[in-house]
Amino acid sequence: MTDSAETPRSEPVIVADLARRLLDEGVGCLSARDRRLIVAVASRQQPATPSVNDAVESTETAGDRIADRVARFGGSWTFILLFVATLILWVGLNGFLMAAHARAFDPYPFVFLNLILSMVAALQAPIILMSQNRQANRDRVAAALDYDVNLKAELEIMAVHEKLDGLRMDRLHALVEKQHVMLEKLTASGLGYAHRS
Repeated sequence: MTDSAETPRSEPVIVADLARRLLDEGVGCLSARDRRLIVAVASRQQPATPSVNDAVESTETAGDRIADRVARFGGSWTFILLFVATLILWVGLNGFLMAAHARAFDPYPFVFLNLILSMVAALQAPIILMSQNRQANRDRVAAALDYDVNLKAELEIMAVHEKLDGLRMDRLHALVEKQHVMLEKLTASGLGYAHRS
């Protein structure tokens, strides 16, 4: 049994291991985000956290924007209502033409309508999948940015804890000093515990 498996490593050991690793391998072994965070911690600056929209839009193409718009429209009530109205109009117009003139441009089995519906579905499905892939990418970017924000908050909380601990220690030292002064005064005046009988 090894000690490292049973007991957690202390903070100085972790920092020393990281420093040794960075000295041996350099910062090239780290991801870009880790390098940015190390630089921010080393310089005690706030890591810049861009918005998800800025991060995603910087790599967005015209095709991506079109796919998002088509998917947004294809999943809306406007599209559904227009599509239902078009189907009703198509069937109604063909029924009327068949009844009135015994001739319709797409008679009852509506083969041409089925062809159009199939083409719409064949074009719409990959566009929706492209938009979903982009949304998954946006979610990954958002998760990475959330990690950066959480790490930044953790670093700030640690800094606040250090300041509070420092203030607490200063106050404790001041109280101990006051206690020593008071004990010396009591001892000098003869009211201390050593002189009582």
